[in-house]
Amino acid sequence: MTSSTPTPDTTDAARRLALLWDPPQPSTRGRKARLTLDDVVEAGTVVVQDAGLDGLSMRKVAAHLGVGAMTLYTYVPGRTELIDLMVDRAFAELDLPGADLPWRTALTRYAREHRDLYLRRPWILQTNMWRLPLAPHVLDAEEAGLRVLAGAGLGPARVVELIGLVDTYVRGIARATVAERAEGSSSGLSNDDYFDTMSGFWTTWFDPERYPTMTRIWEAGGFDAGHASFDATLDRLLDGIELAVDRAAA
Repeated sequence: MTSSTPTPDTTDAARRLALLWDPPQPSTRGRKARLTLDDVVEAGTVVVQDAGLDGLSMRKVAAHLGVGAMTLYTYVPGRTELIDLMVDRAFAELDLPGADLPWRTALTRYAREHRDLYLRRPWILQTNMWRLPLAPHVLDAEEAGLRVLAGAGLGPARVVELIGLVDTYVRGIARATVAERAEGSSSGLSNDDYFDTMSGFWTTWFDPERYPTMTRIWEAGGFDAGHASFDATLDRLLDGIELAVDRAAA
């Protein structure tokens, strides 16, 4: 008796990809359909903006459209495929840098556009960002980022490494911003207000001998500026990439 590694269901994968790259066109025969695929994707986006990705269901999307849930399955096979389409539609909102821009200007736009997209569509951050759908607009964004650094003269491996670093920074900042907004909205406290309510901690519980480095940096004013802005930290990140670009040129 031999064992074998299970293979993925290629039929499901092919169906997902076909819906992204060659979606069915509305029939021109017979009575005009009440809905279009775009209507379904837009409704899904409305639902997820209000309820988050965990609150997305075919039933809720159908209710938003005023149809039965089974009607949706004539447009999309299921929730997974609907999310693919929603992500791709969201990525279509990006104003990606053109090939004519200097690399630093282009990469700054790339980062800001992605940050702003995640803040507008925070539900994207609830997906597995390492498994974004192989969709046209998602790949357009990846192509733009890779093109920027490849055009700066970096080698293939370094291009992939550094664009991944930028993506990780942007997504991390966006997640933190979304979480802070949600916390502030639910508690009614800003970040500063929250730490004001915890001010007694420093005299009651904090031990300078246990945390000497933290104490020294605090007393030297290291924490006075608070969190650096997105642009300030991005500039420092780009400074590091510039060193890599300069070394490649040399």
